[in-house]
Amino acid sequence: MTAILPYQIKDVRFLPRRGVETAHSLLRVGPMFSDLIARLNAACTRRAPLVAAIFVLLCAGCVALSVTHLSVTTDTGKMFAANLPWKKRNAEIARLFPQDDNQLVAIIDAKIPEQGRATARELTDILSKDHEHFRSVKDPEDNAFYHSNGFLFLDREDLNSLLDSTVSAQPFLGTLAADPSARGLFGALGLIGEGIKVGQGIPSGFTGALDGFATSLTDAANGHPHDMSWQSLLAGKVADMGSRYQFVVTQPRLDYNSFQPGGAATDAMRAAINKLSFVKAGEATGIITGEVKLNDEEFATVAHGMVLGLVLSLALVAVWLILAVRSIRVILPILLTLICGLLLTTGFAAISVGELNLISVAFAILFVGIAVDFAIQYSVRFRGQRHEDGSHPTLSEALILTGRESGTQIFVAALATAAGFLAFTPTSFVGVAQLGLIAGFGMLIAFICTLTLLPALLVLFRAQIGEGEPGFMFMAPVDHALRHRRKRVLGVFALLGVVGLALMPLLKFDADPLHTKNPNSEGMRALHLLEANPLTTPYSAQVLVPNLTAAAEQAEAFSKLSSVHDVLWLGALVPQDQAAKMAMIQDTASILLPTIVVDHPAPTPDAAAIRAAAVSAAAKLNAVKAQLPAPLERIRAALTTLSTAPDATLIAADKALTRFLPDELQMLRTALQPSTVTIDNIPQDIRQDYILPDGRARLTIHPNGQMSENSVLHTFVNQLHTVSQNIAGPASEITESAHTIVHAFTIAAVSALIMIALILLVALRRLLDTALVMAPLLLSALLTVILIVTVPETLNYANIIALPLLLGVGVSFNIYFVMNWRAGVKGPLTSPTARAVLFSALTTGTAFGSLAASAHPGTASMGRLLLMSLGCTLLCTLIFVPALLPKRPIDEA
Repeated sequence: MTAILPYQIKDVRFLPRRGVETAHSLLRVGPMFSDLIARLNAACTRRAPLVAAIFVLLCAGCVALSVTHLSVTTDTGKMFAANLPWKKRNAEIARLFPQDDNQLVAIIDAKIPEQGRATARELTDILSKDHEHFRSVKDPEDNAFYHSNGFLFLDREDLNSLLDSTVSAQPFLGTLAADPSARGLFGALGLIGEGIKVGQGIPSGFTGALDGFATSLTDAANGHPHDMSWQSLLAGKVADMGSRYQFVVTQPRLDYNSFQPGGAATDAMRAAINKLSFVKAGEATGIITGEVKLNDEEFATVAHGMVLGLVLSLALVAVWLILAVRSIRVILPILLTLICGLLLTTGFAAISVGELNLISVAFAILFVGIAVDFAIQYSVRFRGQRHEDGSHPTLSEALILTGRESGTQIFVAALATAAGFLAFTPTSFVGVAQLGLIAGFGMLIAFICTLTLLPALLVLFRAQIGEGEPGFMFMAPVDHALRHRRKRVLGVFALLGVVGLALMPLLKFDADPLHTKNPNSEGMRALHLLEANPLTTPYSAQVLVPNLTAAAEQAEAFSKLSSVHDVLWLGALVPQDQAAKMAMIQDTASILLPTIVVDHPAPTPDAAAIRAAAVSAAAKLNAVKAQLPAPLERIRAALTTLSTAPDATLIAADKALTRFLPDELQMLRTALQPSTVTIDNIPQDIRQDYILPDGRARLTIHPNGQMSENSVLHTFVNQLHTVSQNIAGPASEITESAHTIVHAFTIAAVSALIMIALILLVALRRLLDTALVMAPLLLSALLTVILIVTVPETLNYANIIALPLLLGVGVSFNIYFVMNWRAGVKGPLTSPTARAVLFSALTTGTAFGSLAASAHPGTASMGRLLLMSLGCTLLCTLIFVPALLPKRPIDEA
């Protein structure tokens, strides 16, 4: 066998099966290359220690290079080329309004608005002093401009209702202003009793406030005092118009030498939140979100999933290798070859890209999943080497024969797989372009390692030839059945292919990066809280216009769209109908201000004074007990209980009932004295969010509806485009990135298929051979479409990498079978190649399965789709390909 040269073969039909397999492979691609690989194997086996030492040095260098020059970013914005028009628009706005970039936001949720406001102020004060972790800290709602002019931003109807109820409460408020304590409150309640006694009614707008007083007084009398919301009592439904949450917005100092740049700032914010008085009392909670928090969480989840998946996949690959080659002296060289190839590929990534993204970071598991195929193909055939008489060749002879027999096939497979990946490199989808570059060259690195390092390690580990047949001889009946029923089998697959084509329009692509994040993380839970409110939703859009005149015109046009909730721009901060509203407010102020502006309010009362006030108020209400409505009856009963309560209960009641009364009265005084607002007198700290020094203005457009639903989001953006094409912001970024990804994959997929076809034509030199490789590749893609639609599985920017992988794995498997068929192998499923393909698929599936088990939704969806595509590829390779190959009797001599 070792003496046979390819150009000496006259009739391959009379060679033993393995000789035939070798001979025709060489005839197809030329003897010189195969002989070169055989010589390379021979050289590596003779100098095995030197080869191993060279690779150790290379790996050490790549490790050092990776540690110092390779990083990972979780910024989904970096997964697209910077020269895309929509990327330029977003980058321009980020540059011009840097205050909105890299934010870390605390969301405060409290039982009552005043607690939330006080908690936000306390947190702002603490973080403002922490210059080590924060560059800027602000409480957006705690602004004098909004406090002074808050009434002007209400609709006239709401403002009129609020002012009427406030005026109705004038005697009540005057008493409280003079004595902002439980003593003053009880005195005011007593005045209501006196009014009823002389025939005065209770204003209708005051009923809600009395209900609130009754509940708070009853709880305090029963020993369960809780802070009372004066804002809710006095403002009524108007108090519910804004967001229930308070925000503290910061720009942290980021440590880019850390895997989580915002980790230290997040820890500092969390520590500060935990120290807040209302948080410790259980009255308020603080949850952290923002771009910095989401990116840090994303990296932590992805990194954990990738590291765990890589370790798990290597461990499970070892298990499958035991079944595939059944020798520890072969398994260890395969694993070491894989690890070496992975380290070299990582070193290449450090040189070529420097910074991995959330897609390209998956190259490690993909490398293990695909590169192991080359090593298994080589090792299975090595274990199956026999002389013509059935005896075993020496180790060196077996390695040379294996290199000559399988090296060409592995090279063509590696080249075609690399082409499939590299086709994605020129696209604007940087995430997959990086992956394509790294994985493409990784395939070539894997080929080199398989044909150099692996034989050297097999020598060093003194690997042995296997016993028995290396293939699946029990599959012979299946081979016969597929050949005899090939028309039926091909008909079934043709029908499935048609179904796949028909279902392609039903494929859904979701480019929303929030849908691939872990929904249970703190940052995402906080973000979901904001989504329900159009004013705080993360799915807003922005437009930059030349001046305020253009801003006014576009704001009006955008506001008419059904999917738009509101348009926020500098002009929107100038209230409408100011003259009428100012007149209404001034009328109310003329009545209220003289009674609620008190220079010297009464001092804080002691328990005795509070008890005396409770006794007096209860007596006044008792006098008209029969006439009291339900809320006042509850108040009378609570006051009666408090009049005999212990001193501690009275002091606690005083604190809970009036803690926020002075602040609320002061806010009312301020709101009753607004000044006319114009664009020119809006404070600079607010103006800078809407207008630039050169006069350009920014509009922020908030949507209607559940924007996390793709159809609603696309409708919103499409409507915006009817007004302007220069839309930026998160909503536009999501829809535009979807278009970019789909276009990139369409172009890359076509390019990959063309490149693979050309490589196969050059290597195989026959159009038929090329078609036999490409047909099952396309069919496996259509079968994957069927699974995606029926499972269902939504495509996203993370899992769409299954497409290049499908091309890589599919073309490798198909090449082995077709080249064996051209070499004269008549039983594809009984050949060593079938064994190698099956166990390659199992090891690859194991690697992908580890991704599917990830806690990160994007990574998990990637694993699931990879498993689907792998299953379809394996089905086509083991069933469709044997039936597709032109018929040749299996028992032919």
